[in-house]
Amino acid sequence: MKLRQSPSARLKTKLSSTLRSWLPILQSGIEELEERLREYEKENPYMEVRSGFEERFSAAGATRSARYGERSSSSETIEALATHRKSLYEILEEQINAPLFPTPMSEKIAYAIIEEINDEGYFEGDVEAIAEKLGVESGRVEKIRERFAYLDPSGVGAKSAAEAMLFQLRQSDVQEPIYSLAARMLENFDTIGSFKDEEGYEEALKVIRGFKNPPALETMEASVPIVPDLVILQGPEGIEVKINDDFYPDIRIDCGTQEHAFVRRKVKEARDLIDALQMRKATLYKIGLMIVEFQYDFFQGGDIRPMRLKDIAEEFDHNPSTISRAIANKYLMCDRGIFPMKSFFTAAVDEDVSNSAIKQFIAEAIAAEDRDKPLSDNRLLEMIEKRFGIKMVRRTVTKYRKQMQIGGSSERKRFYRLA
Repeated sequence: MKLRQSPSARLKTKLSSTLRSWLPILQSGIEELEERLREYEKENPYMEVRSGFEERFSAAGATRSARYGERSSSSETIEALATHRKSLYEILEEQINAPLFPTPMSEKIAYAIIEEINDEGYFEGDVEAIAEKLGVESGRVEKIRERFAYLDPSGVGAKSAAEAMLFQLRQSDVQEPIYSLAARMLENFDTIGSFKDEEGYEEALKVIRGFKNPPALETMEASVPIVPDLVILQGPEGIEVKINDDFYPDIRIDCGTQEHAFVRRKVKEARDLIDALQMRKATLYKIGLMIVEFQYDFFQGGDIRPMRLKDIAEEFDHNPSTISRAIANKYLMCDRGIFPMKSFFTAAVDEDVSNSAIKQFIAEAIAAEDRDKPLSDNRLLEMIEKRFGIKMVRRTVTKYRKQMQIGGSSERKRFYRLA
């Protein structure tokens, strides 16, 4: 006697196989999506992955051929997206070799240091922690870090702006006695004004002003443009949420003859992947709708409001960790710019005020401050309490400022004088 599978059971089986494909596809960023699908393609002779990036780039090339000598801004953008540029970390890793790093341990220490360098090129790690992890003395780690003064981009690996400029001075062709004076000025950066009576001060100051800050500025500018998954459009009828289909990969199936079980299984796997891609789009689209609903004021020019992953997870009947993975490495584009989707999920300082809104206010206030009298953290605290009608403590303002890598009022004042 044969047991017949009920329609609900068959649907559950189909959904389960799709879900197995859906989760890894959902978690991939749009740039990684094609690479993940290529892994499936290698094991399935009946499916073909067509690149959204390559097709858009080819279309742009055909347009240029038809309109010789003309370049549209959209085709230039596509070309930029299709061209890989080396990241800061790739540039640094290529330089970890002799003679600066002649031994396996020196290379190991150098790689550990690279992992603690931020996008601006500054070292944010703990020398003691690296030394303990690798079983070496902290002095040895510090010596290896100081060798970064001779790597490109010049100034990378420094702990502060002053040290980054000192690193750049070492690679410069500045001659004596200006070199020594500039070095002493940078080593005593907090009291740089005390050198103004020394001969060559203005020339040394000019040299210092010519250094890059932050040191990895050029690398940051040359980074690959971000491709958003969601686009939020403002129109006369309101706000519209769209999936950025233009750069999505496409799966084509060659059904062939399906007389053999192997062929049927592989065709089914390909169709499951197509379903998973559609589920990815549907999931992100729904998340986009909920972000717009929760953060409507932001898209009208206001502040980001407190929003929890739990709020969206309950709507989806998923665990918050699943939603967290879904929005990781995903971006949203709107009239105000391109934002990581996770930035819309912020902790609340008060019932209606998010820490993201406070940080944005601090950044805007400092950008507009009087350069002769920069705002102290106490003054920023007063402005925040007045603007948002909440109570905070000064150390919270200091913490937020440091998280945004903004110097204190005295440090900013010194920079303003240099500029």
